[in-house]
Amino acid sequence: MAELNARAATPAPSRRERLARRLWSGLVAALVPLALARLWWRGRRSPGYRERFAERFGAAPRLAPGAIWLHAVSLGETRAALPLIRALLARHPGRPLLVTTTTPTGSAQVREALGERVAHCYAPWDLPGACARFLDRAQPALAVIMETELWPNLFAACAARGVPLVVANARLSARSARGYARVPWLIRPTLAATTLIAAQAEADAGRFVALGAPRVGVSGNLKFDLALPEALPARAQALRRHWGAARPVWIGASTHAGEDELLLDAHARLRERWPELLLLLVPRHPERFDAVAALVQARGFALARRSHGETGQAAAVYLGDTMGELLLLAAASDAAFVGGSLVPTGGHNVLEPAALGVPVAWGPHMFNFAAAEQLLAGAGAGRQVSDAGALVQTLADWLADPALRARCGAAGAAVVAANRGALARLLERLDALLPPAAAP
Repeated sequence: MAELNARAATPAPSRRERLARRLWSGLVAALVPLALARLWWRGRRSPGYRERFAERFGAAPRLAPGAIWLHAVSLGETRAALPLIRALLARHPGRPLLVTTTTPTGSAQVREALGERVAHCYAPWDLPGACARFLDRAQPALAVIMETELWPNLFAACAARGVPLVVANARLSARSARGYARVPWLIRPTLAATTLIAAQAEADAGRFVALGAPRVGVSGNLKFDLALPEALPARAQALRRHWGAARPVWIGASTHAGEDELLLDAHARLRERWPELLLLLVPRHPERFDAVAALVQARGFALARRSHGETGQAAAVYLGDTMGELLLLAAASDAAFVGGSLVPTGGHNVLEPAALGVPVAWGPHMFNFAAAEQLLAGAGAGRQVSDAGALVQTLADWLADPALRARCGAAGAAVVAANRGALARLLERLDALLPPAAAP
């Protein structure tokens, strides 16, 4: 993985940069009461937000020196990091491995996928005391921060203790880069504290360099290295038999508020031509499951809920209201739409359905997955849709033509296969940064 630029040493922050970080620390401290209130509020529908508050202030597990610490914000980042975490466990069996997340959905994914093989807690808020307390307890020999989490105090604390810090699978949209560029005295020393930024693509790397990052390389996107469980096809076919083996099925994956309505509109129009068509609707956030179920019923659709163990044979909409089953539901689909893209959220992982050989559609707001979008669209594996009408037309094309659907699906699987390798490149760099393990 070639680095785009490098410096021999990290320059000391200027007086203006030190002042900017003090002001940042004061702002974070002032926002703590609001952040606690927000967690309590969100806990009305997702109780996990009301638990383990001490971890937000640095109460990490006490680990032996030499741990590897990996941080993934939420569900999507955690799922993308799983191949990396499993590889690190295999390559460094004698080291503790701590995985932190920010959200309960990320936390649940860690526990479901990794169990007791790793230590886990929520990441500390970016307060100097919380960061120091966290590092005192975790004692990491290496910090790996997934995607684009840039925290001035945490990064400075790692640099002060000599902990190598890698921003892995890093992405930076043009929109986010413009925002960071408005606070150069804060972002420049934060980036200077990194040992390496391993960017997903050249465009991401160039934006980090423009912001002043001293050590940047391009490793590729870890999401291409998705490992598909061997039993997945058989489980997907079993689901199809439960629903009715001959029924056409499409999935609306990782949807946000404002998208479910559009997908239900599209589904109603498609069922005029395919009366047996089944929509698998999978909201992004668990706290929305009940509200989306009520919306489906208010629209007059027969509903089945995965969490209730219902077969879905008589349903028009099957609500995927469980955790960790998105891949399974996508594998059981004929076509996919990936959400967060008809609303300006930035899109979600279009590579998962593509890896399964399922043609995939997305909306116009894909700035978080711009490179993947371009690859899939260029290969004819997926399409951008502007609204519910365009989605209806795209899905109708795929549902009406099995040969077209198969070609699109095969093209998507080929794109994913051709772009694997980021995991191996990243592991090589991480191994080089780890100090020798202490003798037992």
